[in-house]
Amino acid sequence: MGEQPIFTTRAHVFQIDPTTKKNWVPASKQAVTVSYFYDSTRNSYRIISVDGSKVIINSTITPNMNFTKTSQKFGQWADSRANTVFGLGFASEQQLSKFAEKFQEVKEAAKLAREKSQEKMETSSDQSQESGRETPSGNQASSINGTDDEKISHVPENTELMTENERLKSVVEQSKKVETELQALKESNARLMDTLQEANSNAENWKSKVAQSQDENNQLRNKISELEVQCKEVNLERERNAQLTLRVQELEADLLEKEQELEDLRKQAETIPQLMAKCESVTGKLQAAETANRDLSEKMTLLQSEIDDSQQKQKNIKSELKRFMDVLDGKIDELHEVRQSISKLGVDN
Repeated sequence: MGEQPIFTTRAHVFQIDPTTKKNWVPASKQAVTVSYFYDSTRNSYRIISVDGSKVIINSTITPNMNFTKTSQKFGQWADSRANTVFGLGFASEQQLSKFAEKFQEVKEAAKLAREKSQEKMETSSDQSQESGRETPSGNQASSINGTDDEKISHVPENTELMTENERLKSVVEQSKKVETELQALKESNARLMDTLQEANSNAENWKSKVAQSQDENNQLRNKISELEVQCKEVNLERERNAQLTLRVQELEADLLEKEQELEDLRKQAETIPQLMAKCESVTGKLQAAETANRDLSEKMTLLQSEIDDSQQKQKNIKSELKRFMDVLDGKIDELHEVRQSISKLGVDN
């Protein structure tokens, strides 16, 4: 039957760096098929993985091997014959557990196969020793019983020799197979070395690209930081402009109110000439009364009271006019200050 696959899964394959013995070197660019194979002719088990046309894992399992889980999705085992350590990265913890269980199962099967082979070797050696001891007794029987007995005694010896020859032939065939596999392993190791060198060169290129990308990322981060600072300044300036706009709107509203008050005061000021005209007419009347008083001294007493009343009214009108002028001057000063503040704010904005 030859070798047959008994378990298959997919994983990312890694090998330990032969120089540092610490870092992992990827042996496959992506997840590849990893299979357990059973060789019925040699009663042996192997883990084999091929990436395209390259053999990246060819590990014969022995009872001394151990599979170790180093994380939830990663496991490794050491192969002393290949002088390396293989690592497998799985997509899930369940796949890793199944692979580890199969490894333990195959390891136990390899251990039982070794014990059986040792028992067979011990049995064959015991049988050869027993046949060596029984040969003299067979000769005695042949010498006693004659020619027919000699023929009977030589039959098991020929059979044993034939089985020994068959065993030797199978050993020779196995040795040839081992030599062929050894040659194939040497060629595979040579290809693996070429692949490892190529992977190392790719790793160096990748490291340089990573360093370059890190520098570019640092530059971009610095630019982003500068832009963030500028954005913060722009936002602060926008807030200031918004506040100034609100302040200007408030001042414009105040200015409209002041202008309305000023307009009212102007309307009130238009009545001043009329009052002045009245004052002048009253003065004329007073002068005429004074002139008439000269002529009409008799009417002076009667008119004196009217004159006093008119003078009192004139004084009241003058005091009201003065107070009104003072209020108007204050309003005009306030309006002038408002206009100066508005012009100052417009210049600052």
